[in-house]
Amino acid sequence: MSRIITALILLPFLIASILVSWLQPLFVLLAAAAMVLGLYEFYLLAAKKGIKADAAAGYLAAVALFIVFYFATPSPMQARLDVQILILVLLIFTIATLVAATLRGAPFEKMISSAGATILGVLYVVLLGGHLVAVRTGFPQKLSAHLLSFFFLVLMGSDVGAYYVGRAIGKHKLAPKISPGKTWEGVAGGVVAGLGLATVAHYWFFGELPLKWALPLAAVMTTLGILGDLTESALKRGAGAKDAAKILPGHGGVLDRLDSLLFNAPLLYYFAHLYFSVHVT
Repeated sequence: MSRIITALILLPFLIASILVSWLQPLFVLLAAAAMVLGLYEFYLLAAKKGIKADAAAGYLAAVALFIVFYFATPSPMQARLDVQILILVLLIFTIATLVAATLRGAPFEKMISSAGATILGVLYVVLLGGHLVAVRTGFPQKLSAHLLSFFFLVLMGSDVGAYYVGRAIGKHKLAPKISPGKTWEGVAGGVVAGLGLATVAHYWFFGELPLKWALPLAAVMTTLGILGDLTESALKRGAGAKDAAKILPGHGGVLDRLDSLLFNAPLLYYFAHLYFSVHVT
């Protein structure tokens, strides 16, 4: 019940921030909060294994990357500049993290794990997730709304489909050593739900994306979503934690909700960048 209540409270804000043009700042704010909390939870998982990440460096890099994504645009000339700035931020962050770990001194035997966790957390949560901000702010409002609506409809629908089909008829374990509750039947249910909702999206609001592209895109998204879910489960299992945190009642932590979205955020952005003209309105 708490799972449903949490969704009912948060979903209207997310939907409004996508569909209403003047609520774009709300989407940016929600994304920023999700990434800060997701990064915090990642470092919390590392701490459970005695790995102390350099949180200050991580959050500073997260802010810098977030700003790059906020101002990113898919226009050819600007896109090249965005990539150069992005690479520069990552280079500075990597060097600064390693230098800070060096100057901090002993114990040097923990330097690799500490610096690795610091950098991986930012890459995993912010570098991947920041692409959703670029979709919301870099594309025209109508196209942005359609892309993000398609994105969340397919992924949330496939997640629900996998959950209920797996509970109802799931018998064959997908990856028992990583996530004992996931089954191949659930995977099939998730894929069918994702493809079905991609079809609904095409006929409902996203006619400019033909089914010959919408269905393969949804299939890849569903697959990446499953892999993202398994990856986050493996991170939690490695840290000896059931949930990333207890921030969202009935859902665990924010990272538990972002897992399938993070791997798909770059896919959505670069697919839209390659498929749609910048001048689509």
